[in-house]
Amino acid sequence: MDDSTRGGRTRSFTKDRSVTAHKLAPGTLRRILTFARPYKKQLAVFLGLILADALLGAAQPLLFKLIIDEGVLKGDQGLVLGLALAVAGLAIVTAAIGLTQRYVSAKIGQGLVHDLRSQVFAHVQRMPIAFFSRTQTGALVSRLNGDVQGAQQAFTSTLSTVVGNIATTAAVLAAMFVLSWQITVAALILVPLFVLPAKLVGRKLADLTRERYDLTADMGQTMTERFNVAGALLVKIFGRPEAESAEFDERAARVRDIGVTIAVYSRVLMTSLGLLAALATAFVYGLGGVLAIAGTLGVGTIVALTAYLGRLYGPITSLSNLQVDIMTTLVSFERVLEVLDLEPMVRDAPNAKELPGGAAEVEFDHVDFGYPAASDVSLASLESVAGLPSTPGGQVLHDVTFTARPGEMVALVGPSGAGKSTVTSLVSRLYDVTGGAVRVGGHDVRDVTQQSLRDAIGVVTQEAHLFHTTLRSNLSYARPGATDDEIWAALEAAQIAAVVRELPDGLDTVVGERGYRLSGGEKQRLAIARLLLKAPRIVVLDEATAHLDSESEAAVQRALETALAGRTSLVIAHRLSTVRDADQILVVDDGHIVERGTHDELLAAGGAYADLYRTQFRSQEQPAAAAA
Repeated sequence: MDDSTRGGRTRSFTKDRSVTAHKLAPGTLRRILTFARPYKKQLAVFLGLILADALLGAAQPLLFKLIIDEGVLKGDQGLVLGLALAVAGLAIVTAAIGLTQRYVSAKIGQGLVHDLRSQVFAHVQRMPIAFFSRTQTGALVSRLNGDVQGAQQAFTSTLSTVVGNIATTAAVLAAMFVLSWQITVAALILVPLFVLPAKLVGRKLADLTRERYDLTADMGQTMTERFNVAGALLVKIFGRPEAESAEFDERAARVRDIGVTIAVYSRVLMTSLGLLAALATAFVYGLGGVLAIAGTLGVGTIVALTAYLGRLYGPITSLSNLQVDIMTTLVSFERVLEVLDLEPMVRDAPNAKELPGGAAEVEFDHVDFGYPAASDVSLASLESVAGLPSTPGGQVLHDVTFTARPGEMVALVGPSGAGKSTVTSLVSRLYDVTGGAVRVGGHDVRDVTQQSLRDAIGVVTQEAHLFHTTLRSNLSYARPGATDDEIWAALEAAQIAAVVRELPDGLDTVVGERGYRLSGGEKQRLAIARLLLKAPRIVVLDEATAHLDSESEAAVQRALETALAGRTSLVIAHRLSTVRDADQILVVDDGHIVERGTHDELLAAGGAYADLYRTQFRSQEQPAAAAA
């Protein structure tokens, strides 16, 4: 038994046997085969190479028999040389088949990995924002990496192992029976001695490996949370670094101890199997020698049987774990399909049309909205919970009706949690309404393509997100192909160009994870520059000036006045300057629009807005006047 066989068998034993109790969803196997359809020709070649390799491997001991019985013992030097050349040629052909088999296997495997990863990534991109608000990022990335890799093994390593071992076992047993049925029967009686140690030690290895995987996953989650900028900042401010390090060290020490134990168990298993193989070989030589002395068996036959014996027990032992191997790959495939089967709640209608160009008003027509049930937008396995509730969230918006016309600014004010951000989310169709309709340019947003809708809308949120790349890439994300002149014009309008010019690398400056190399106000102005670069027809500002000081706010407000001219704009406002400039103010409370009108009209009415003005906005009058 060669080292590669032993190593592969050890890996097989370390797989989690709990997967054998898993029940596959109906139709899983049929769907798995659909992924193999583009590779059916390569798979046929692959299987043919596996069978050819098994048959050639079984032919080699027969040549040894002929060399000894027909050549050496009969003194036929020419035959010995000819058969020796045949053995050498067989080895060359076998090596060529092995290389070809590896190439075809890699082509199939990497092709499947590409197909699965691309499909899952594209599918996840189409998921609604509610999916991302619930899902663990690490679990989702694991589907794209670990489970996709495990799934492709179904058509490469697992298929190769199963077909190769079955073919090798059948060919070896057939040849052995032809040579000596007595020794073949005796060899089969010894099979349980190989399978039992594999079962016993393999179960222990599987338990230890599962514990190591769990601990490694916990450490990975800890590192992910502590090593990003926000997590590191939280630990610095509130955390206990010594306690965190001690806890991490304890887990790492357990992983270390498990690694040592696995190494010892693996060596015990391999030593046991090697010892049993040696004993089996001794048994064959002993029994075969007695039969050879009695004249019923040739010396070459004994050598051939011994060679076959080394090819018999490895495949049989691997086949004893066949169910674990197959189910492991099928469960990985099922976990990938689980993500692909989760239909996005927000998707284009079959007859969706492009949103026409031109100025576009935003109309809310008796809109009701409640957040969907967790089971409709996420998967329990991606949240590391046993199950997800199927009850929808409570209603958030109630009979919301208003119209924002081109060139008009509509401000949404009200207490936190009143539903203001939910209103703006429905405009860009991050969610679908549960009642009524949202129209843009007279078209229900559910009847137009998402891409054309989002091309028409620009959003700046309270927390401006920047990718860990250059300033140029972050800005041109809103408008691919934008020239440097256009980018600088947007930066000038957002009052951030001077800051960028002072950076050592200018537009090629890498902003760091989530833009943490920049201040909050700088990130916010860059987000506004990104909006200006896009130049959308509809603008949504969700606390866009929240992180700016009074001077910067005044400058950005001037830039926004130009940028918003002729455009429909919805603004969530906690700033007096924004509220005063609004053409219409909507006071939102508990999902209802309780008041609407201009600043002066609502103050004169003396209702909820007047109360909000006295508690929130009046204190801003003096600083705003000073900044002006």
